Amino acid sequence: MREIKFQAWDLDAEQMYNWESIKQLFHEHLDHPRVKVRQYTGLKDETGREIWEGDIRKDSLGRIFKVVFYDDLAAFYGEHPGGLIQSLADCGPDSEYLGTVYENPDLLEASE
Repeated sequence: MREIKFQAWDLDAEQMYNWESIKQLFHEHLDHPRVKVRQYTGLKDETGREIWEGDIRKDSLGRIFKVVFYDDLAAFYGEHPGGLIQSLADCGPDSEYLGTVYENPDLLEASE
């Protein structure tokens, strides 16, 4: 069974918070529109770095994608600009971390 963990990006403070900080700082504000909660996918890349929802990564073919969770499929996927969607199990483990959609949205725009 995969480990379930969360992070939250605070749009105002431009800072990422871990789960312990979220519980202390945002216990009344988890549904706040200025806080974006991220879920751990349960996967790590080749360097041992955890892969999180909202990460921007580069696959082994050099294509940039973001990590997304599809509620209707109950699974994480790699979503490439232009519409290609891959199972995260296929493109994630050998991918390279580039940033997040919150800290580095320009990375996705540059790859379109």
